[in-house]
This record gives sequence, C-alpha cells and structure tokens, in this order.
Amino acid sequence: MAGFVQIIEYRTSRPDDVAALADAYRTKREAGDDGPRPVRSVMCSDRDDATRYFTVVEFASYEDAMENSARPDTGEFAAALMELCDGPATFHDLDVLQLTSFA
Repeated sequence: MAGFVQIIEYRTSRPDDVAALADAYRTKREAGDDGPRPVRSVMCSDRDDATRYFTVVEFASYEDAMENSARPDTGEFAAALMELCDGPATFHDLDVLQLTSFA
C-alpha cells in the first residue's frame, strides 16, 4: 500500500498561533498548482499534557513528501513553526502499511 505519514511532535504555549500558521500555509498551497502537497493533516493535543501537541501529515507517497519538504515555502513554514514551539520538535517518518476505514 502506498502512502507516507509524518508525525510532528512538539510543545507549544501558542497552539492558536500554530493553527493559524498551518491554516495560512494550507491556503497558500491550495491556491497554487505547483507540485505535490499533503493529502490531509490533523493537529492533536495531548489530553495528559496541555503543552504537548502532534500534527499528523499524510502524503500520497514518500516521494511526494520529500518533494514537498524541499519547497522553499515549506521550509519557511517549518522555520515559523519552530519559532512557535517551546523547544525542538521531533519528526516521525512512517510508511503506511495498512489503512482501514470503519463504516
């Protein structure tokens, strides 16, 4: 099964600013038609730790993710995200092995 997921684990005291940054990046990427972009993303908060967050970003393939990662606007987004974080982020790069939908 094709697919790639990146999970970004980070701490921030500014989750609303992170969400606004992500929304602006998504809007900009949707307006253009120049290369692969994420299929979807989900921003999550840790119920047991109010400063820990995860963003799960799904791509059609590892190659699409790497092409997206090499884009200057993605680099700018990542740098701006790190400015909003309280410490370094951890990136988890995962190949999708199985995808199950429940009705």
